[in-house]
Amino acid sequence: MTRVVAFGELLLRLSPPGEQRLFESPELHTFFGGAEANVAVALTHLGVEADYVTRLPEGPIGDAALDALRREGVGIASILRGGARLGLYFVEPGADLRTMRVVYDRTGSALAQIDPGAIDWTRVLAGAGWFHSTGITPALGDGPAAALARAIACARAERVPVSLDLNYREALWRGRDPRGLVEPLARQADVLIGNREAVRALLGVEAPRDALGPLLVERYGSRIVAITEREILGAREHAWSATLYDAAARALARSRRHVVRVVDRVGGGDSFAAGLIAALLDKQAPAAALEFAVAAGALKLAVPGDFGRATAEEIQRLVHQCT
Repeated sequence: MTRVVAFGELLLRLSPPGEQRLFESPELHTFFGGAEANVAVALTHLGVEADYVTRLPEGPIGDAALDALRREGVGIASILRGGARLGLYFVEPGADLRTMRVVYDRTGSALAQIDPGAIDWTRVLAGAGWFHSTGITPALGDGPAAALARAIACARAERVPVSLDLNYREALWRGRDPRGLVEPLARQADVLIGNREAVRALLGVEAPRDALGPLLVERYGSRIVAITEREILGAREHAWSATLYDAAARALARSRRHVVRVVDRVGGGDSFAAGLIAALLDKQAPAAALEFAVAAGALKLAVPGDFGRATAEEIQRLVHQCT
């Protein structure tokens, strides 16, 4: 079985119940999550072996985070322990005309203070068939940025395919230009994933959706570029679709458009990334891989929490329902 390695920050998410605003209620529901962890979890439910690399603090919160990953079947042998705290983020769901609100509290987190030399990437990536990370990690500080650069360099040296999801978090980049850090990573990625807003913010590249994939392939040398599009039709109704450009075939595929009644909008893009990785590892044709990935993302929007747990059979059922 092909093994995927994902690297990034695990966070503790706190959300009020129902449609309440933050701190209106004395209750906060807790979830563990984070873009790369979400991908690893989704992959395990798709039958793909996934190892997750991060740094967690010692103590009961770090232990609980490890237990959450272990319960999902994610490999945790390469997770480091140390640092003072786990990063937090608060999510206030949107309702009616109110948009979703996210507040981060992750300064000084265990991963943000990582020593980039603490991870033996040659060991971690030995025998791996894929490496995945996102544009969030280099925004967290010099240590995470250097660790990710080392991971990708090692993956390239070992001929391990690399995917980079150009997730953009404005609050993490405020006052800084991300291009100097993100562009070198994008040039080494076999598969680039993102939406137009993230591509513009992280790489300074703008184009219509159908033209963006070919342009990114030309500039960065990627093998595949997938561009997602989420249309906000209402607080609880989104349309979800994507395009995929295959450099080898010089072909652009466009997915079907799924209209989804949203339960939790967090993690849809991560489930898309996991679906795409799983489908490409399964040697699916690019158009079929795209439909599988889009269906995986759409299914995640209909469940609470950060983690998507759809099986390959459930995703294929949705794909075939739309044919």
